[in-house]
Amino acid sequence: MIPGKMNSREMKRLMAQMGIKSTDMTDVTQVIMKGKDKDYIIDNAQVQMIEAQGVKSFQILGSLRESKKESEPQKAVEKLSDDDIKLVMDQTGVSREKAEDALRKAEGEPAQAIMDLKQNA
Repeated sequence: MIPGKMNSREMKRLMAQMGIKSTDMTDVTQVIMKGKDKDYIIDNAQVQMIEAQGVKSFQILGSLRESKKESEPQKAVEKLSDDDIKLVMDQTGVSREKAEDALRKAEGEPAQAIMDLKQNA
């Protein structure tokens, strides 16, 4: 049983006797938890890592704010390489336009574009 009044030094000693290790993570200033629809951001964070029986858990104090997730823009393929276009054309026997379309769909990856074209042939 833990007495009503106990200072932090006594508490740490008691926790150590039970095999519980507590570590303050003083270099952490912000914690971000990524959710499916929104992110949870804890500013001015005070983080304490508690390890017991090989399992680490974290206690976090701070100011919580939420941030809605923006849909991630698809990778834009800036400019297709002539060498990549020619490679896709040579390997698949398709026109330049079809090779370019396949490269755009494969986000500029010639190997993926070739595989996609060969599967659809």
